[in-house]
Amino acid sequence: MRIIRDYQFVSDADRGASAAIGNFDGVHQGHLSVIDIARHAVHDAPLGIVTFEPHPREFFAPDAPPFRLMSPAARAHQLQKVGVERLYELAFNTGLASLTPEEFARDVIKDGLGLRHVVVGADFCFGKGRSGKAEDLARYGAEFGFGVTIAPLMAKGTKTVSSTAIRTALSEGNPRHAAELLGHWHRIDGPVISGEQRGRELGYPTANMSIDGLHQPAFGVYAVLVDILDGPHAGRYHGVSSLGVRPMFGENKANIETFIFDFKGDLYGTPLSVALVEHLRGEENFDSLDTLITQMDADSLQARAILAEL
Repeated sequence: MRIIRDYQFVSDADRGASAAIGNFDGVHQGHLSVIDIARHAVHDAPLGIVTFEPHPREFFAPDAPPFRLMSPAARAHQLQKVGVERLYELAFNTGLASLTPEEFARDVIKDGLGLRHVVVGADFCFGKGRSGKAEDLARYGAEFGFGVTIAPLMAKGTKTVSSTAIRTALSEGNPRHAAELLGHWHRIDGPVISGEQRGRELGYPTANMSIDGLHQPAFGVYAVLVDILDGPHAGRYHGVSSLGVRPMFGENKANIETFIFDFKGDLYGTPLSVALVEHLRGEENFDSLDTLITQMDADSLQARAILAEL
């Protein structure tokens, strides 16, 4: 997969794609449906995605609480896994935000990226002030010479599959429902960073990862699947993670700390992907280290039993 970040400098080899347009946060089942339409819309056209970085919501409200389900790198990795060949990850800035719907259709889609066909969801908005709707894009496509498909929104039961619904499920401590909407486990990806070594002292050495910039699921302890993505220990493992601020040890920045079952090795700097499977309990402030260790033993046994059934 090639990543193109400037619509004004696109090589001939990267033009002519059939592309889905959107933010694709989480790459959930609704996204996959739109991507699949783009995949089959034009014979022999490369499959593309047009998305934006930073997320427009971050651009317009930089001080709002973190809401993203995926980092840009995790999103790109997931899109590559589903067969995307061209990722047009356009810089969302004042210039792009100021384009009218007509200018976006002409200058970005037609002249800049040279797309042959685009697919958008029925709720798609574009252009300055989100003033353009999906039907407007279809009209501009007919005028400028590119095809447009408007995909219906996907629903699970009576609920629309959306990133908002997935965030709600995660906030409620229900990663299994989030996975039903996503079509895959919700994952937190990133390198292992240094911690305070408390886990090692307690007999539970953990791999610590930042959750900066990401939506925070319900704090507490989770049964998890762990993919070590690189290095001599690469592979899939089972484990248990503590996600939160560790109230027993004072005021701390929220992160995720993962104890990988039956593992020995140095993972500092190694990229991990931690999938939340089941929320075992909320964060607690124990009255002693012995009580904490007893609970960690119970958490590990429970997690092992849950993960053995997958």
